[in-house]
Amino acid sequence: MKKILVLIFFTLMLLTTACGSDSSDDKLKVMLGSNIVSLDTAQATDVASFEMISNCIDGLMQLDSNGKPIPAIAESFDVSEDGKTYTFHLRDAKWTNGDDVTAEDFVFAWRRHCQKAEEYAYIFGSTVACVKNADDVIKGADPSILGVSAPDSKTLIVELDAPVPFFPSLMSFPTFYPINEKFYSALENGTYGTSPETFLANGAFSLSSYVPGAANIQLKKNDSYWNAAKVSVNDLQYQVVSSSDNALTAFKNGSLNVVEISGNQVEHVKQNAELSQNLQIVPTGLLQYISFNQDPKNNHAGALANANLRLAISNAIDRESLVDNYVMDGSQATYTAIPRHFAPNVKTGKYFAEDQKQFADYVSFNVDKAREYLDKAKKELGKDNFQFYVIYANDGGDTVVKVVQAIKSQVEENLPGVTLNLQPMPKAEYLDRLTKNSYDIAVTNWTPDYDDPMTFLTLWTTEGCVIAEHWSNADYDRIIADCTTGALAADYDARWNAMYNAEKILLENAVIAPLYTGSNAMLISNNVSGIDFHSAGVNRVFKSAAVK
Repeated sequence: MKKILVLIFFTLMLLTTACGSDSSDDKLKVMLGSNIVSLDTAQATDVASFEMISNCIDGLMQLDSNGKPIPAIAESFDVSEDGKTYTFHLRDAKWTNGDDVTAEDFVFAWRRHCQKAEEYAYIFGSTVACVKNADDVIKGADPSILGVSAPDSKTLIVELDAPVPFFPSLMSFPTFYPINEKFYSALENGTYGTSPETFLANGAFSLSSYVPGAANIQLKKNDSYWNAAKVSVNDLQYQVVSSSDNALTAFKNGSLNVVEISGNQVEHVKQNAELSQNLQIVPTGLLQYISFNQDPKNNHAGALANANLRLAISNAIDRESLVDNYVMDGSQATYTAIPRHFAPNVKTGKYFAEDQKQFADYVSFNVDKAREYLDKAKKELGKDNFQFYVIYANDGGDTVVKVVQAIKSQVEENLPGVTLNLQPMPKAEYLDRLTKNSYDIAVTNWTPDYDDPMTFLTLWTTEGCVIAEHWSNADYDRIIADCTTGALAADYDARWNAMYNAEKILLENAVIAPLYTGSNAMLISNNVSGIDFHSAGVNRVFKSAAVK
């Protein structure tokens, strides 16, 4: 009998241990709002891809819980007196294949990014990081002239064309991360980052299970990570969930610990005493906006090259209604080209876009004004009816679908003669259409790469982002140049005021129609803590997360 009781006792212990493992305190299950586009840092352009890459790879710097840059692979750095040369001293760190992380890994990655000249290559150039000769390399020059060098394996020297005050913070952004050249070169062309076997980590987690386009991605703690002692989550599991309804259900039944909800689900949670304790509204720097293709050769005879027509559409949209009735996650209607609660002035503490009425003459909800603009456009273009196709990604959550449908309804009701035909499509196709200039109007967004207004304003220069509105303005380009590499780059107050002048040019021409500044309504399990949220760069960081 004693033997039987002992056997039962140990069996119960084993069962208890097994159950504890299934719901273990080292497993974190997280919702991803959309599919990953690419794990290649030269090709990634979206929030989901950047988050996944940053889970697995460390750059020179990282952001602390307050969004301030702190050392990562770079243990320390020195800056020259003129602010144009950075010398980074690398710590001892390993890739998951056992190789040392070296300065040459950064040189290889940066040269490759500029040479490939993908969408995010611009960030190395004169409008952002100002890395010496980056613009020339992006245009086809020999990548060896790029201002980055490795005198030894632990020293990285970066030369800039002009001082960049936010450069250390910029080094936390995934586009500047390293790639192991030997590992990359041994792969079949085009396969890097398409599976755990073709992806190498040096960060907090390593890729355990991943197939491009898959709804489930699994990461494991990287035991060879230089700061592994600070990582408590052993198993980080992602599930792509595009519906807010499904996200709420997954949270309720415990299949996910961290989800993002929107719309009616937020109101439902607020009215539920138990669930409301798990709700956290996280402001972001995301700007949702409308992009107008002004190419005279686009699908509809270039009608959108007419500024009055663009102004008419912008002023026909009720942004407050969009956020109150369709988004419903704490996002705020926005009437500026810079998102709200973003980029505080270091001297005054005032956010750059704090005054939301400063451009009311160009961006507002005013049906009478919108129709006046439309009447002018009709006379200038010699036609009374306009039909445009609006493209958007339909696999990034149900909120954007509701928002686009509401915009169609508002514009068609408030602007007689204007018809918007909606064209939903997967994100990959949507991005391809944007880059190939195959659209009339796009509902899109931009998440800031660094905490400065220029992360948005550079998008609309003549040589700006690949999401091309096909608008060019010499005065606008001159102001941006003066603020980056010109006379205003080192004069904080003058640069700040000049950026307002650039924003005015942008909005009085209705190059874009800002819609709202995003927020994330997060449901987080009671036993989860330590997730860092940032308004710029990578929005969610799980290095310090814990599950109790």
